[in-house]
Amino acid sequence: MNTFDFGQETEKLLKWLGQYGKDPNGGVSRFLYKPEWVEAQQALEKYMEQAGLLVHYDDVGNLFGRLEGSTYKAETILTGSHVDTVKNGGLYDGQYGIIAGIIALEFLKKEFGQPLRNIEVVSMAEEEGSRFPYVYWGVKNLLGIARREEVEDMVDFDGIPFTEAMRKAGFRFRTEGSGERSDIKAFLEVHVEQGGVLEAEKKSVGVVQHIVGQRRFTVELTGEANHAGTTPMGYRKDALKAASRMICTIMDLAEHYGDPLVATVGKLETTPNIVNVVPGKVLFTLDIRHTHKDVLVSFSDEVTAKMREAATKAGVEIDIDMWMDAAPVPMDAGIVDVLKRQCEKYGLSYKMMHSGAGHDSQVMAPRIPTAMLFVPSHKGLSHSPLEYTTPHDLGEGVKALVGALYELAYK
Repeated sequence: MNTFDFGQETEKLLKWLGQYGKDPNGGVSRFLYKPEWVEAQQALEKYMEQAGLLVHYDDVGNLFGRLEGSTYKAETILTGSHVDTVKNGGLYDGQYGIIAGIIALEFLKKEFGQPLRNIEVVSMAEEEGSRFPYVYWGVKNLLGIARREEVEDMVDFDGIPFTEAMRKAGFRFRTEGSGERSDIKAFLEVHVEQGGVLEAEKKSVGVVQHIVGQRRFTVELTGEANHAGTTPMGYRKDALKAASRMICTIMDLAEHYGDPLVATVGKLETTPNIVNVVPGKVLFTLDIRHTHKDVLVSFSDEVTAKMREAATKAGVEIDIDMWMDAAPVPMDAGIVDVLKRQCEKYGLSYKMMHSGAGHDSQVMAPRIPTAMLFVPSHKGLSHSPLEYTTPHDLGEGVKALVGALYELAYK
């Protein structure tokens, strides 16, 4: 396997696929059912066919390339990722997993012939939610859990209905009630890390053990807006002062809990937002993530109690709205062990780690045995035209995938 340059081949194909949706402002903008999305899927379809794979689309536009198994025809090992991007995204997020899968299947077919079990690579229709306010459309349809009523009345930023966009792209709603595919026995997703841990620790591959859970809150504080010059400090109900103390408390507590817990206040709005008026209202967001549900809940409960206590002390009203509560998702221990063995077998520099971002795998994992491989993202950059992974690291990720697919499908 070491005689084939997986890295150079991967980089070449990533640049080729990046032509479809190439943004004049830099990077790639490839949104669900847009013409450039259709062109990308059609280009991948032709490439898969040339690689000797059996190719088909499902109803909603997920694209599959299959290497047919000889013995266990009702068992499929699936790999791949999503073909859509964010606006002005890069060459690696999502599409690396697709290209890695195609290269792996090409190599396995050439070197070892027909597997015992089917191996499929999937180019999933959508994950990012960049065009319509809906995420994981591809994997949710693959699993049979997407519902027509969730998107039937949905429009994009240009007012184009979801149903019209899908129809013009040549696709239609899945027949509901058919459920998920029963043949998929494992799913492996290869992805760029979208963070700086692997690069900082000089590791080429990350074997993911958990995808973090997330809780997101909107916190609204209501005090009293008043004149900055005529309102003594002791008479104020300053919503921004109260918010500042809360935010510092949250960050201090997050540092006390330590890794892998992270907490972020990413949005802060003050009203009336005038230089000579005491802020009467403040709204801020809070994003909390951890790999274990009990810690996520414990931290959330503690900061919520501290915020309410601080609001009472400051004489301001507080409203806390938790609008997202996604549980952490563990990867399948057996497949994680398979990936770890490949890293050791081929002498890859690797790290056992968690994912701080969401992926198709977190939707798949509760239903199908799933695991993920990461490769480094230079400077931790992602969702950017500047995202970059060296050919060497791209190749190491493909090597680990090839070894895992061989163990799962040929033995």
